[in-house]
Amino acid sequence: MLRRITLAALAFATASLAAAPAVEESRTMQSAGDGRFTMALTGDSIITRRLSVYQEPEFLEMIGLLRRADVAFTNLEMLFHDYEPYPMHQSGGTYMRAAPALVDELTWAGFDMVARANNHTGDYGTLGMDLTTRYVDAAGLTQAGVGHSLAEAREAKFLETAEARVALISVASTFPDHSRAGRTRGDVPARPGLNPLRFDTSYVVTRDQLESLRSTMRDLGFSVPDDEDQLTFRGNRFVLGDAPAVRTEPNSDDVREIAAVVANASRQADYTIVTIHAHEGDGDRFVPAQFLVVFAHAMIDAGADIFVGHGPHVVRGIEFRDGKPILYSLANFLFQNETLLRLPSENYEPYDLDGDAHVADFNDRRYDNDTRGFPAQREIWESVVAVAEWDGPHLADLRLHPITLGFGESRVVRGRPMFADAELGAKIIGDVNRLSAPFGTTVVFEDGVGRVQLPASTSQP
Repeated sequence: MLRRITLAALAFATASLAAAPAVEESRTMQSAGDGRFTMALTGDSIITRRLSVYQEPEFLEMIGLLRRADVAFTNLEMLFHDYEPYPMHQSGGTYMRAAPALVDELTWAGFDMVARANNHTGDYGTLGMDLTTRYVDAAGLTQAGVGHSLAEAREAKFLETAEARVALISVASTFPDHSRAGRTRGDVPARPGLNPLRFDTSYVVTRDQLESLRSTMRDLGFSVPDDEDQLTFRGNRFVLGDAPAVRTEPNSDDVREIAAVVANASRQADYTIVTIHAHEGDGDRFVPAQFLVVFAHAMIDAGADIFVGHGPHVVRGIEFRDGKPILYSLANFLFQNETLLRLPSENYEPYDLDGDAHVADFNDRRYDNDTRGFPAQREIWESVVAVAEWDGPHLADLRLHPITLGFGESRVVRGRPMFADAELGAKIIGDVNRLSAPFGTTVVFEDGVGRVQLPASTSQP
């Protein structure tokens, strides 16, 4: 793995990691020089506080896992700047910003590659995106998913290691539209932004429901066709079916263009990672939306070696396609969204908070003193670090290391990950196994780790 940490951090890491050598050895993934290549993969990282000051064994063991991998990845759901840019009229939710120095905490932890396409990419406009790009680049992290044009945002970025060259393509399906990158027409500059995957939604209704909708629209003065099996109202498309349902399908142009990037990258790198930030679910947040499954399959077909999802803040199931793993969501890795330094007025106004209110007041009102929303949902604070081990082009092993982000702790504590204990670990892996079953995948909890049973097609001929 590339090492880009300061001498001070290196000295700290050496001293701290030496404190628990027995546990570290029990989690060793590979021996140096055995020809294997390992990826440590995590979900969303919302970082607002330092990591390198903590010394719990469960935390340092997890950091050691990241550092020992040949490449470590996370979704960077944060912007780094000193409030030079102004907030946009719409954000991805909470307006995300952290001190630029915190990017070095990610490299201290061992990360090499970060995804940048997510619903917070445009919270502080183009300048916020550009400043983040500058700080992330200065830290030596490979980043993908944003750019000054759609072509640049779609572009694969490459990490060089002594063992292999790795490509990263970062995509988002969840975003405010102003943050979507655009094309140039030559006489008009391109719009900077993120790499989008758009999708279409259709609402399936019965004949009686469709006619009721049509009647209601006429009563409201809208012109409605009489003889069609579908209708559109304020951008919502309703189609005739046997039972009520919601159908989603990815935008075919976006799929085609991103697939072309993946096909190119797969011939330019040893391993290609496609990652997407997707909140959208099929009925609930634990099940990927239909369009996401279609897109994941298309990316594997185009040449991706692994597909990594994040965004819903909970784990989702695992699927294999042609022997390649699809991890529909790795949930959260860092979730420190409650300890932002400042928020703009746009965050306070929906909660009727005046100019005397501050971040703590916003949190109290938003989460009703931890009785609703993220603080009250246990699964938000449970996740895994996935470690994929490759033997050349073949996936040799896939293990899930369960982590806890501190459900039930105070907001000044929760949000930082560490290895879960055996009881919680079994529960987390059990959840992933249950969610993976519809995809035909089994995950077994053994020795504190989830072992994903690989299909026969992943073995070497």
